[in-house]
Amino acid sequence: MTAIHQFVPTLEPGAVGSHLLQVRRLLDDMGVPTETYAEHIRPTMAGRAKDFRDYRPGPDDVLLYHVAIGSGVADFVREQRARLALDHHNITPAHFWAGWEPAVVSATAWARNQLAELAPRAALGIGDSEYNARELVELRCVRTAVAPILLDLDEFDRAVDASAAERLEHHGTVWLFVGRVAPNKAQHDLVKAFSVYRRVYDPSAVLRIVGGSSSDAYVAAIRQLVTALDLDAAVDLTGPVSDGELAAHYRAADVFVCVSEHEGFCVPLLEAMHHRVPVVGYGATAVAETLAGGGLVLPRKAPSTVAAAVAKVHDDAALRAGLIEAGTRRLDDFALETTRKQLWTALEPLLR
Repeated sequence: MTAIHQFVPTLEPGAVGSHLLQVRRLLDDMGVPTETYAEHIRPTMAGRAKDFRDYRPGPDDVLLYHVAIGSGVADFVREQRARLALDHHNITPAHFWAGWEPAVVSATAWARNQLAELAPRAALGIGDSEYNARELVELRCVRTAVAPILLDLDEFDRAVDASAAERLEHHGTVWLFVGRVAPNKAQHDLVKAFSVYRRVYDPSAVLRIVGGSSSDAYVAAIRQLVTALDLDAAVDLTGPVSDGELAAHYRAADVFVCVSEHEGFCVPLLEAMHHRVPVVGYGATAVAETLAGGGLVLPRKAPSTVAAAVAKVHDDAALRAGLIEAGTRRLDDFALETTRKQLWTALEPLLR
């Protein structure tokens, strides 16, 4: 019987790691033999995967490789005789890291070279979004499909840290962005837009940027910009936070603002919708596709444009309510029952 085995460079908590576990559950439920293999397995994922070097080929295996970063796992998969499928979670283009993290420039360039080698050989390429799927087509993948990342939306429900909720209460407008601090996510542009908002609309507003860092140099530059704009008391780069603190940040937020330059999907957009926080997003790469009417999509992100959009969403009660309800409806498209069917429809032909 055909087996579908998953391969990933690192199995760790987060959107991709959770997706792999959900794919494993789907394959188990459908009676498809499956194992998960990785090079690095984080302690919290212990027992969920095997070392990729322990893989032993079966007579009719399909290897499902999850694309995100350069890795020896990709080279290993490429050399196997088994049929290949790709699940493309996106690779941030190297140019975003130039001048910030030379090692990451090399890693992302490596990843894209590996993807270019794997795509023409793959029997199937799955994109988390149409944007990712188009990249596979451009790399001559013979058959592609779109299947959103598998998420249990109920996992967005976390107990609110009461002390954090009290600390985060604020009488002015609260801007929120959740995601790693990284050049492609353009937190520098977010700070610029927020500075305009403070000057023109609400001098008591605060901006909270929640998430770990992918570049210490970029974080340092953001902090320098914040100081230069005299925003030290108004902008908080929190770093990583607990689940309870994250829930408190969503509870306190008035608007979720995303001006990222490059996203293959952007799970925090869904998380904001789930917490009924209206979203203002710059429609680059996959952002407009993920929102799909569930938020206010901007064609440009000049600081004055972003600031005016946030002011409109904050001050117009009807618009705000409409965006919240639209976000709730959009979330229905990512219900696990729906996305499991989409992924199974993509994978099932590999079993024939």
